[in-house]
Amino acid sequence: MERSFLLNLLFSIIWVAITGNVDFINFVFGFVMSFFIMWAVSAGKTDQKYFRLLPKTFALGFYFIFELIKANLQVGFDVSTPHYFMRPAIVAVPLDAKTDLEITLLANFITLTPGTLSLDVSDDRCTLYVHAMYMTDKEKFIHHIKNGFEKRLLEITR
Repeated sequence: MERSFLLNLLFSIIWVAITGNVDFINFVFGFVMSFFIMWAVSAGKTDQKYFRLLPKTFALGFYFIFELIKANLQVGFDVSTPHYFMRPAIVAVPLDAKTDLEITLLANFITLTPGTLSLDVSDDRCTLYVHAMYMTDKEKFIHHIKNGFEKRLLEITR
């Protein structure tokens, strides 16, 4: 998988060198183009992990950016209006993530999103305690975490 990523980067650099346009957009275009060319050439081969993981990684990144913007707007609206919309709560979120990497990444994604903060992991590593500023429905909040960040993260790490 690392070999495929490095090859993809090399092809992107070659694309930038051939076109003579040293620009981030041109590099991204070369990266995407070389990804699809490498995918087409390797179709039918057994090692397709790189071609499954890279789109899922970008999807997780875009999902995080979407959640970040949404949470910033919610917190910004609450701060700028005279009415108090916050309903703080601490929620125990059951974890499907098992490894240190999976739990750490999930906790960091939650903490980096405004309005939520990962507080602690239970001793048996099956529960993550999260502080939420806007708690209206506990089950909906847990469902949002599990089917949002955790599901996308586990698709990449497993």
